Amino acid sequence: MLAKFSARSGELEKLALRSKDKAVYLVGRGSSGTATLFAKYIWEAYAGTITNFIHPHSIFEARKPLNFKGQSVWAFSQSGRSQDITACLEKLVKWGAKGVAVTNEADLANNPLARLAGRHILLSHSKEVPVAATKSFELQLWAVLWTAQTRSRCFTAKYFKDTVAAARAAVSDNYGGEELLKRIKKAPMLGFVGRGPYNAVAEDSALKFREMAKSHALGYSAAEFLHGPVGAYTSKDLVFLFTPSDKLPEDILKVKKPSTSAGLPTKWSGPASLNSLSTASPWTSA
Repeated sequence: MLAKFSARSGELEKLALRSKDKAVYLVGRGSSGTATLFAKYIWEAYAGTITNFIHPHSIFEARKPLNFKGQSVWAFSQSGRSQDITACLEKLVKWGAKGVAVTNEADLANNPLARLAGRHILLSHSKEVPVAATKSFELQLWAVLWTAQTRSRCFTAKYFKDTVAAARAAVSDNYGGEELLKRIKKAPMLGFVGRGPYNAVAEDSALKFREMAKSHALGYSAAEFLHGPVGAYTSKDLVFLFTPSDKLPEDILKVKKPSTSAGLPTKWSGPASLNSLSTASPWTSA
């Protein structure tokens, strides 16, 4: 599906709206909300686009109309039927905004958000089946990357091809198998830590565990994790560190250092060696 989206990415030329001052507003809930966080990191870092978040409550409670004339509002929703997101966009459109809906629902009769926006970025023609929107979330991130490419040509064609190949390889990996699964089941608390765009992936990973496994799981940026939450984790817990390469970036190294000085075991294990996880360590790479 990533490859299929890439094949029709040219559609984004007309759909990837932003204001004259190269800014956008984003709104979404759940996994769609964490996808907007990913968009903020990518679009501001790579596409020269100022990216703002909208919290529906403040829009609904606004005592005076807000000036959204000429502003671009992107609404993310797997189904296109999130009532609060649709109601929020409806109010913003009345205040002058131009809407863009990012959904996985091709049938406009069943997609009020796309009908309201008038501009629809369809993620796929494949229905979302699981309770947690895993497929749609992956495609939302993919759409964000392709939108950045459309705006600034910040990536190469090889980047997208290589990423599709890496995704194919990733789905066949067992990431530690039964040994890791036992660690996860025993952990009273799960933590997911990432820097930059991986902050969004960490947040959504924790959300998936809360939704599907009823686990106490939280996601953090590397900086936020160091401002208090790190003190709540013990050797009984499990923390996943998300990083784009085997070489740990500085932010992730900063997470490990105070944990070690505080007496927490901090064994780092790369993706290829997850099967040899130390049972005494709450740390692993993702």
